Amino acid sequence: MVVDVVGLPAVGWSGLGEAERALVTAAEVLLGAPRHLGLVPEVDGQERHAWPSPLRPQLPAFLEAYAGRRVVALASGDPLVAGIGSTLVDLLGPDAVRVHPAVSSVALAGARMGWDAATFEVVRIASEGAQEVWPLLAPGRRLVALSRDARTPAAVAQVLVDAGFGLSVVTVLADLGTPAETRQEVLAATGVEGDVPALNVVCVACATDQPEADGSPVPGLPDDAYEHDGQLSKRVVRAAALAHLRPASGDLLWDLGAGAGSVGIEWCRAVAGARAIAVERDGERAARITRNARHLGVPGLQVISGVNADALTWLPAPDAVFVGGGADTGLLHTVLAMLRPGGRLVVHAVTVETEALLLDLQATLGGELTRLSVETLGPLGRFRGWVPARPVVQWSLVTAAAGRGDEPSQEEETAR
Repeated sequence: MVVDVVGLPAVGWSGLGEAERALVTAAEVLLGAPRHLGLVPEVDGQERHAWPSPLRPQLPAFLEAYAGRRVVALASGDPLVAGIGSTLVDLLGPDAVRVHPAVSSVALAGARMGWDAATFEVVRIASEGAQEVWPLLAPGRRLVALSRDARTPAAVAQVLVDAGFGLSVVTVLADLGTPAETRQEVLAATGVEGDVPALNVVCVACATDQPEADGSPVPGLPDDAYEHDGQLSKRVVRAAALAHLRPASGDLLWDLGAGAGSVGIEWCRAVAGARAIAVERDGERAARITRNARHLGVPGLQVISGVNADALTWLPAPDAVFVGGGADTGLLHTVLAMLRPGGRLVVHAVTVETEALLLDLQATLGGELTRLSVETLGPLGRFRGWVPARPVVQWSLVTAAAGRGDEPSQEEETAR
């Protein structure tokens, strides 16, 4: 099937061109959010349907019901800017989706602020607390936040204050492109007051007087950034693991034996669009991972209690896996069988039993073994001395890429 996606300007039907109006009028099936459907006139005989919820899991079957018919989907502004157009392209492929954009709220926000598009980052807010902003904060950075609802501007201001960026200028642009357009500009520390229209965009000029306030996405957050009970991959070791895991947009990480969730969290912070599932047997720790993820700006991190090898097979296949604790033969063989071609595996061992397992696997499958020993300067009586941390043995492996003829993959070698 082919779907035409028509972007609506804020004023709705009156702002569409003739070609876009003709597409909407001629559609046998018109899809969109209730607000979008209400912005265009009724057409006799035309079916109108709101998107299913939750969207992604139900979308394939939802669209299949209209195969062979003229289908038009409605969106806001540019459907490929954090819109349904991107979702449909991912699902159907670029040849099955024709996008007809209007001016996006991002473009209008840049125009109102006088900001060159290359000088700001765009973030879509999906959580009530607007934690998605946190990883992007840095002195001098500009952000355009696409709001979830009328409460988002106040939530963004609170995140800025909590992160030490209370001096940031927050500009709330509402009902962009309509006669009712409004603008409110405040310091984050002052907060956003009064009623804010639900359709709004929040522009942030980041500023701080606290040198340590920096939301850099580079792996290796301070250990005290996390709530933990001691089960935490320490800063230097964590950064070494992520260097081998190589986060990439769209890639999925399994963080197994996740502890405080630090590796999965920093994987998601490192690159926009990187996804992670944290698996932790202990329920209290799993709840702690969720709190850490929200606090550190990646509320979309999925957390699952339970780490048995048999329980992993129903999860989506990962592009990378980190095993920070509880590694055994069964678990690692399951992981190797599930990893996508070219996938990255990093396993940490602190016991001699797990270290012996990794030595055997490295001898059979290859990869790189590294022993990480870190010492930190600390007090020693009236003087100072180096305090060693427990050494960690790290095994890193990249599985065989697809398209290499009859050469067996690492998973196939493991299964023999």
